[in-house]
This record gives sequence, structure tokens and C-alpha cells, in this order.
Amino acid sequence: MKYIHPELGQEITAIGGHYALVKEARLPFRGREVLYLVGYGIFDTTCCGTGGCTYALVPGSILDWKNETNADGLAVSLVEPIRDETIRREIRQLIKKQELVQQVRFQ
Repeated sequence: MKYIHPELGQEITAIGGHYALVKEARLPFRGREVLYLVGYGIFDTTCCGTGGCTYALVPGSILDWKNETNADGLAVSLVEPIRDETIRREIRQLIKKQELVQQVRFQ
């Protein structure tokens, strides 16, 4: 699948606060590389309190790194989604060892 690399550091306002992706990383795993992004969410405009979290998003294993550019000038890579739950658990643990994130989500 084609993955469009977002601009990092851009805060996006949501109904209860804001969030942003702040880091893009490549994790060596079983002879391949896994692409993941780190972000945060701040809940500061809700009626029931404030809070926040950090998270990682995993688009998948990299097949072709930044092989093209889209019409908006953003880099595009080819990635293979990770569907196997055992492999997801392993990757989740590796990312949590490297990053201060509360959750790891696979796309």
C-alpha cells in the first residue's frame, strides 16, 4: 500500500484538544524495517477534565522508501501492513522499549 508521509510537528485541533505527530522512525525487525510514527494528544478543552497521552502508529514494513512524491509535495513510500498478531506483539514491545508511549496502534 502507498503511505504518504505527513509533515511532522503540525498540531491538529480536535473537539477535545489537539494532537500532533512528532517523530518518524525505522525499526529493524527480522531482516526488514518497520515504519512507525510517534505522536501525542492533549485533551484540554473537554468538559470533564484535562489529560494527554503519547502513542505510536505503525503503517507497516517498508517495501520501498520514499520512492515518489505526491501532488502536495509529500514523500510516498510503499509499505506492507502487519496483520499477524504475534508479530504485532513483538513490534509493540520493541517500540515501547525505545519510546515513551502508552499505546502502539497498527494501521
